[in-house]
Amino acid sequence: MRLRLLGRTGLKVSELCLGTMTFGEESGFGADEAACRGVFDAYLEAGGNFIDTANIYTGGTSERMLGKFIDGSRSRLVLASKFSMTTDPRDPNAGGNSRKNLQQALEASLRRLGTDYLDLYWVHAWDSNTPMEELMRALDDAVRAGKILYTGFSNVPAWVVSRAQTMAELSGWSRLAALQLHYSLVERNVERELLPCAEALGMAVTAWSPLAGGVLTAKYSADAVERARQPGRLTTTGWGSMFLSERNLGVAEAVRQVGAGIGRSAAQVAIRWLLQQPGNVIPIIGVRSTMQLQELLGATGFGLEPEALAALDAASRIEAGYPGSLLRGPAGRRMVHGERVAEVDGLA
Repeated sequence: MRLRLLGRTGLKVSELCLGTMTFGEESGFGADEAACRGVFDAYLEAGGNFIDTANIYTGGTSERMLGKFIDGSRSRLVLASKFSMTTDPRDPNAGGNSRKNLQQALEASLRRLGTDYLDLYWVHAWDSNTPMEELMRALDDAVRAGKILYTGFSNVPAWVVSRAQTMAELSGWSRLAALQLHYSLVERNVERELLPCAEALGMAVTAWSPLAGGVLTAKYSADAVERARQPGRLTTTGWGSMFLSERNLGVAEAVRQVGAGIGRSAAQVAIRWLLQQPGNVIPIIGVRSTMQLQELLGATGFGLEPEALAALDAASRIEAGYPGSLLRGPAGRRMVHGERVAEVDGLA
């Protein structure tokens, strides 16, 4: 694996991040400790150094497993965790982005991981209630205390990112280094606002569910939508309606066809497409076995030609939406720049 800088920082991370939501069996779709240890060791052996977890993954088991696995190699790893999601539905302060929850969640994660600092701490979701000043100052305090080194946002509107980054810069607080977003060939809505926001403000993007819960492996047949109520990972987690649709299965078929033409699996093509997108996009790969890991690591060993990229774009393209449909459309560009817009070199 090659290395990338994490946004506008000096931190070097692997081009593929290892997600650990499958570390532990409590979720119903994870793996036991022996299998997870094999995945972890194989990822490091392949040159990986970027590990992503969260305080809610498998009820804390993911962090506890990683606490064992990282012993002896902590200094060379970039370790990320998250807070925001509730860890106790009966306690209203066990979730959200308040200073109280940030502090108690961070301390609990550090204990489970057996480390005294995190390289990257994610705000797992915007809660719409906590004042921005409170959250950003609390994150900066944790940075100044040496308990986290870098910060990032996940599952957040673009206006929140813009306001938070501006506030941090004007206040002399720690800037956001990255965003963690739902991004794949079947989920491209982030291209409207969030990806341009990240690029303009100097943030990397880590992409969660790059295979759309397995849909982009092309393993689901045409009748999968009708069978969505049957037991399985996509349905037991409640994500079936998010991923299983006729449109998404059509995208998966296009991915399969591109892969068949170049001797690569659909999963490798889907991951490779993300690696070749504009900006600093780092797919988060989550697996249950070393065999699955090795397949996805293969995405780093080839490139997609323009014809393949065009075919994938045609199958998965989304509408620009307003205001992009106006500002980047021919009519809008002429209204802003005049009739000779096509003659202006370098015009965005």
